[in-house]
Amino acid sequence: MSGAPPRPEPTGELFSTEPALFPVAPGSRLWWALTDCSTIVRRDLGHLAKQPSLIAWQLGFPIVSVLLFVYVFGSAMVVAEGVDYTSYAMPGMFTMTMAFGFMNTAITVVVDRDRGITDRFRSMPMSPSAVVTGRGVSDVLHAGLDLVVLVAIALAIGWRSEGGLLAGAAALGLLLLLRFSLVWVGVLLGLVVRNQEAAGNLFALAFPFGMISSVFTPPELMPNWLGTIAAWNPVSATANAVRELFGNPVAYGEGWIEQNSLLMAVVWPLLITAVFLPLAVRRFRGLSR
Repeated sequence: MSGAPPRPEPTGELFSTEPALFPVAPGSRLWWALTDCSTIVRRDLGHLAKQPSLIAWQLGFPIVSVLLFVYVFGSAMVVAEGVDYTSYAMPGMFTMTMAFGFMNTAITVVVDRDRGITDRFRSMPMSPSAVVTGRGVSDVLHAGLDLVVLVAIALAIGWRSEGGLLAGAAALGLLLLLRFSLVWVGVLLGLVVRNQEAAGNLFALAFPFGMISSVFTPPELMPNWLGTIAAWNPVSATANAVRELFGNPVAYGEGWIEQNSLLMAVVWPLLITAVFLPLAVRRFRGLSR
């Protein structure tokens, strides 16, 4: 690449602390890390473009859930007097789709690992951090596409955002922030599980994480112990926050966690990222040991 700084020698580590074997121009490591990250992103998105069935499969569950809960069970669901259930449920569906996305991340990571693609990347003269950061960026871009499709479906069945353009954009940002934080959970699980079959069983972990929340019903309508778990679920914080920003009905409880959902919709993803990103990095670095 013309005008690019010299590429550092590969070290086999994610973030090397060893001195370079030759003088490195200032900023060159960052340059190549960003360049290699973009290469990984293009590779991941290229695979997605060649397999559109993956998009249909990943959107299948939330679409079926919309049909079930809005059209089949919706007439019997009462979250509060005078509240339209479609307006309450759709922001929850957006949130659940973002929350369940970590399963797709984990499966993709374990497939690349089992096929030797991850080891091949590590042996190439590229920034090893790009394997992790590229995965995160491509997953967030994919999540953006999922949101576009789901919002289109929601508009088609009568859902509307009443909060204004800026508030709606902020709501979408919170949804993507939740997805970004859970990318690192998926990367870590993908590096830890033994094989693809075990990765497929992660649905047993994702299902209660998404369902025991305020996605479909307010926690105060649940038994006390279950309602407490649901209220403190990060999915509930994001679901309630985006309902508020979209101008949709929000069935708040009396607890502090529910009264401060906008704050917690930012705090929870930051905490998840702070915990799981270093763990994912450490696990990735340990693959060569």
